[in-house]
Amino acid sequence: MDDGLYPEIEPYQVASLSRPGHDLYYELSGNPDGPTALFLHGGPGGGTSPRVRRFFDPSHYRIVLLDQRGAGKSSPNVSADYDAALRDNTTAHLVADIEALREALGLETWQLILGGSWGSTLALAYAQAHPERVRQLLLRGIFTFLPDEVDTLFQNGRAADHFPDEWQAYVDHIRTTSDDWERERHNLVGAYQERLLDPQRRMDAAKAFVTYELSLSHLYKNEERIASVMATPEVLVPFAALEAHYMLHGGFMRRGQILDEVGAIAGHRIHIVHGRNDAVCLPRAAARLRAALIGAGAGANLTLEFVEAAGHSDGEPPIARALRDATDALAAEASALGVGTSGD
Repeated sequence: MDDGLYPEIEPYQVASLSRPGHDLYYELSGNPDGPTALFLHGGPGGGTSPRVRRFFDPSHYRIVLLDQRGAGKSSPNVSADYDAALRDNTTAHLVADIEALREALGLETWQLILGGSWGSTLALAYAQAHPERVRQLLLRGIFTFLPDEVDTLFQNGRAADHFPDEWQAYVDHIRTTSDDWERERHNLVGAYQERLLDPQRRMDAAKAFVTYELSLSHLYKNEERIASVMATPEVLVPFAALEAHYMLHGGFMRRGQILDEVGAIAGHRIHIVHGRNDAVCLPRAAARLRAALIGAGAGANLTLEFVEAAGHSDGEPPIARALRDATDALAAEASALGVGTSGD
């Protein structure tokens, strides 16, 4: 498969991490004795896929994929048990899950954490809470959960500057199903959550919500990806429900927390990849994260790569290649420094 990524591989171990109320799917692939790289998926609720193993050199890295609470192959999945899947589902719980997984794997540190979109937020939150437990961060599509980032995507209509039809369809689903449009128009995410909570309206709301976001996620609209998600309830419903859940609660973090606490990781090796034309996670979010890190003392250990003619999704070839190149470069840097050459 000549798309610039590593060949397809299968996991050599699939397991479940037992947490109160949740059983979390994780898998190991690549080199069992290599430095460990953790992939954190987006959404929240996006789940992992076999394709993301291919960002990493399997002869070098031990590759860990984790499905977060409520999503993917973890149980309960939101599509099967909505209430149970959202119970104890906050950023603090997910950070604790990552730490529990590190302990279960017997690791001193994660050599590399790759997080994209919401995964970038979670990677930053984890690294700030446990800075001694991760050496390198590779972040794609920065989302810091400041209100303007949430509102640009879901509330104030700025997305309509470039995606007017998609925005109108997103709004119209609420308007045409509303008994109180004058109230609901001011909190569209809340209105979507009300419908997602109703089993009779859940699927229609999830389809409208996710179609909107996926329509913005690629430089060129990916109809095949949209159709695939629409036909897969165990992907569709968590995507919509968990995004609404986290967006309405500010990511379950203090406003500005991600930027305020960058001092904890200013000495880490951090590389940021962000599509120049990303309409889901705005390029300015990447720029202000960089500015905050520089203000906290980060120097040459921090790099930001804007990928030209690329949108949000890591399925876009320019973004995917940038991530693969970055994991290679970070591995080489770690090896040159004499770290990241063994199983932790």
